[in-house]
Amino acid sequence: MTPSGVSPAASPGAPAVASPGAPAVASPGAPAAVNPAAPAQLPVGTAPPGPPGIPAVPGATITATLSPAPGAESPAPGAAAAPAEAGATNFLIDNFRKGGPIMWPILIVSIIGLTVVIERVFWWGGRWFRRDPKRIEKVFTAIENGDVAEASRLSRGSRDPVLRMMWNGLNHQHASLQGALQVAAGIEIKRAGRFLMVMDTLVTLAPLLGLLGTITGLIKSFSFLGNEELAVQAVTGGIAEALIATACGLGIAIFALVPFNFFTSRVSNLEFELQTAATNLEVMLGTQTAAREMEIAGTTPTTGKGSSI
Repeated sequence: MTPSGVSPAASPGAPAVASPGAPAVASPGAPAAVNPAAPAQLPVGTAPPGPPGIPAVPGATITATLSPAPGAESPAPGAAAAPAEAGATNFLIDNFRKGGPIMWPILIVSIIGLTVVIERVFWWGGRWFRRDPKRIEKVFTAIENGDVAEASRLSRGSRDPVLRMMWNGLNHQHASLQGALQVAAGIEIKRAGRFLMVMDTLVTLAPLLGLLGTITGLIKSFSFLGNEELAVQAVTGGIAEALIATACGLGIAIFALVPFNFFTSRVSNLEFELQTAATNLEVMLGTQTAAREMEIAGTTPTTGKGSSI
């Protein structure tokens, strides 16, 4: 008979029974868990405490998965946006560096070409809004009616290149009408064709710089062929330098070629308009001058006397 409140000693072969509220006590030789998120496995021959009253099965292995801690934070969804933008910037910078030293003159050429194209686009856009074909018709109508003063007044202060040329010719018709028209037309054509020579040079220069980068890259590649340790990496870097320089040079040339041809065609159209207007002005003023001379000749009395025989 045992005293009250004292449990009898467990026999060596009896299964362990866990009380419902008793905390689990780890054995002295059991290893501590390292990763709380990884599935925990108990060594063979041991079993976790089961429900009360159910003995553990010897040799059973039970895998338990632990849930993350309640205070753990999940990664923010916008954290991947910053690495993507940084990757795009690093891609451009890395390719620029891999292109070799020839990429610096190619970069200068690209900046100049972009600046010239933007300037010409704004100039031709302003010229489109400065056109005034209705006033040109009024000037020709006034000249046809013989009112040269009214034609000069209508063409004064206009921003249209054709009207500026006509005003210059009307104000210098007594000295040299044709010379004044030619000088004014030349000034307008020069303004319209500004920077076209620069664009023509860039279209030719950019592919040549790319070809030079190709040659320097291949020379760099073949210079490392004797070294077996660095041959593969060096040859690959040289070929990449050659291809990047060539692609950049061709890209700049293609970018500048299309605007160059467009602006050249616009200059040709303006030259045709100026020549047409100058020819019409010369013909109209010449016709009026001839008619005025005929009127003067018709009203002048003849003073000659006939000879008698």
